[in-house]
Amino acid sequence: QVQLVESGGGLVQAGGSLRLSCAVSGRTLSSYAMGWFRQAPGEDREFVADITQSGGNTRYTNSVKGRFTISRDNASNTMYLQMNSLKPEDTAVYYCAAASVPNYYNSWGQGTQVTVSS
Repeated sequence: QVQLVESGGGLVQAGGSLRLSCAVSGRTLSSYAMGWFRQAPGEDREFVADITQSGGNTRYTNSVKGRFTISRDNASNTMYLQMNSLKPEDTAVYYCAAASVPNYYNSWGQGTQVTVSS
């Protein structure tokens, strides 16, 4: 069973940056494709970005393209989400997730709150 723990959330002003981390334990990170999702108050959870097992391919939702960068360090069992030029609409709880089967995320972290003030 893989365990995921997010960190790095917080309160930031619009235009600022945050770097989220997702520490993986229980299994090696290289066994999984990984993704970031977010859920704003009153909204459904939405896809933000994902990255293949090797890190060679990434995808982003349109609203974060050019501002967010997903990356992974399989040696340290950690995934990251660098978030720049943050906007108030980025405010949400951010979750990392692991997919043992392509596009099937079956392991989730507890989430970390990101709040962007205007």
